[in-house]
Amino acid sequence: MMKVKSILVSQPKPETEKSPYFDLAQKYNIKVDFRPFIHIEGIDAKDFRKDRISILNHTAVIFTSRSAADHFFRICGEMRVTVPESMKYFCISESIAYYLQKYVQYRKRKIFHGKQTFIDLTEIIKKHREEYFMLPCSDIHKDEISDYLDQQKIRYTKTVMFKTVTSNLKDLSNVNYDILTFFSPTGVKSLFKNFPKFKQNQTRIAAFGPSTAKAVEDAKLTLNIYAPTPEAPSMTMALENYIKAPDKAPAVVSYPKPVLSSKAVIVAKSPAVASKKVINVVKSVKSRKAVKASVKVSKSKKVSKPVKSVKRKKGK
Repeated sequence: MMKVKSILVSQPKPETEKSPYFDLAQKYNIKVDFRPFIHIEGIDAKDFRKDRISILNHTAVIFTSRSAADHFFRICGEMRVTVPESMKYFCISESIAYYLQKYVQYRKRKIFHGKQTFIDLTEIIKKHREEYFMLPCSDIHKDEISDYLDQQKIRYTKTVMFKTVTSNLKDLSNVNYDILTFFSPTGVKSLFKNFPKFKQNQTRIAAFGPSTAKAVEDAKLTLNIYAPTPEAPSMTMALENYIKAPDKAPAVVSYPKPVLSSKAVIVAKSPAVASKKVINVVKSVKSRKAVKASVKVSKSKKVSKPVKSVKRKKGK
């Protein structure tokens, strides 16, 4: 494999200079460019009203990203909804919890957070079952969170407040980089939407997460770098491991296959399959009723045994 001289990161450029990407560029004298392949657009308040969801009916909000927090308070502002001070906030990480200071006063009894994943937050949510949660999310989201809330019988409302759309990359004269990094399936779709004739050639592809890796595979691209792994929990670490010894790296890397939740499988099925399922259920119900009816008929048709009359002997 050729030596790595340039990397395109399909994310916004970090706001601080302490990013590990800058350290990587300086350490190995590599050109690292940043360009988001996707971006977030907020749902209009008019469209949100169509769902007839009352924000004030809820007593708590679950935030899985800063975008979710931004668009929740944006919608509240556009609809002139005053969020009560009693509202509680459950954040997937501490950084998101501190980010809420942009909108509300930080209080420990009011704002709760996990370590980094939703699994960390679940134990806290289970202790507040009495709350009625709101879950702001994007139009493209994972079902694992709502599946868990359903399993635990937590009262909540999932509401789409923003959407993920592909960015216009036409101003890029080309995408001739040694490595392209992707962080979501939508990012891979954006590449081919902007460059339908893209050919991988000698370009190495890096993907973060099993869903992104599968999207790379589905696009008939070769996956060369994958994260997270026990050896490389972050994308920058995976890139550095590859840069150190590109010749020793495998031509194609493996990745854990994404597990579809039962809910996701049901949603993915076509209406025809769903209707067939309903018909089968109706048929089974009818058959059960028919069996019960036949049992009743058979019981009624049973010939009752003649009762022998016993003559009572008269006493002497």
